Amino acid sequence: MVIVIAIAAVIVFSFFYDKPTCFDNKQNGNESGIDCGGSCIKLCQTTFLPAKIVWGGAKFEKVAESLYNVAALIENQNMNVAAVNVPYRISLFDAQGNYISEKKGTINIPPHRNTLVFDGAVSVGKRIPAKATFEFISLPVWFKSHDTLDGLSVADKKYTEAENTSSLEVFLKNNSLIPYTNIRIGAVLYDENNNAIGFSRTTIDQISPGGQELAPFTWPINRGGRVTSIEILPVVASPRDP
Repeated sequence: MVIVIAIAAVIVFSFFYDKPTCFDNKQNGNESGIDCGGSCIKLCQTTFLPAKIVWGGAKFEKVAESLYNVAALIENQNMNVAAVNVPYRISLFDAQGNYISEKKGTINIPPHRNTLVFDGAVSVGKRIPAKATFEFISLPVWFKSHDTLDGLSVADKKYTEAENTSSLEVFLKNNSLIPYTNIRIGAVLYDENNNAIGFSRTTIDQISPGGQELAPFTWPINRGGRVTSIEILPVVASPRDP
């Protein structure tokens, strides 16, 4: 009889007992907070540094009449910590502070390196931008992660200028044993004072193990020989990216 009661108790307990999980909106198990820390992949806010907006906002560059490239540079100082599909907004304003235009999107932020947020050929009509701002629409949710592109390196880069154009060729090498797919490559051009004076982004569909691929960039402008250094910023593209 005692054995029967014990078995029945175990069955009832297992039926009604909610096993601690990382998705039950409770702090349980070995969690450090609600559904974060411990064995959960999501990190609690007290365990990481917030993402840094390096330029203090966004920058823009005129590429044609009424068309501007806009960009922001995001720094993740955390090791083995990443965020995915983070929504953002870049806005343009005129010299009087009047709103001109905005662009929304999502970005992936890899561990311990910079990420370029970029929107190209933004139309401003007859308005002239004087300021650009960047903001996260919602704060990044950080997860434990390794750098999924840690085997990717820049083999070479060549920047050239012609009368009314400029171009950049970046050769990327996959030093890993796995293929890299759907890679967004950001490029930032700096002058001698380390001011960002140009930026763009392109996509490489795949780089085979041990292989090398070209990432080309072109601009319909000449920067008068002011480019002295170039930063290359690869990231795995978000499924929501256009």
